[in-house]
Amino acid sequence: MAQDTTNFGLELNNARAAGEGCRLTYVANNNTGTDLETTSYEVAVFDQEGVVSRLLILEFGELQDGKTKVVQFDLADMGCEEISRLLVNSVSECTAEGGAEADCLDGLVTSSRAEIQFGI
Repeated sequence: MAQDTTNFGLELNNARAAGEGCRLTYVANNNTGTDLETTSYEVAVFDQEGVVSRLLILEFGELQDGKTKVVQFDLADMGCEEISRLLVNSVSECTAEGGAEADCLDGLVTSSRAEIQFGI
């Protein structure tokens, strides 16, 4: 039986200092079989004590099926060393081509190459 490879992959690829804040670099892979017009997730940021310090909306925008996109987000006034974990809390917005709602949480696969944990 063939393995199901239909998913939406989000990788926290890098976390680097940017002034007084932290620049997070994500690699998004759309393998859902559907072109996505809008894609955004609510992400919780945990400090080193495990306390949620803020909630963010990370907007990845339009993602064609089978394509990879790199997106950067800056967290002002929070150094990378202050972040222990990032958690995808929910889907903020996810629409397929033509404006139909898409399920961008069910097939979400997360990973991290940074020292910061990233997951669902």
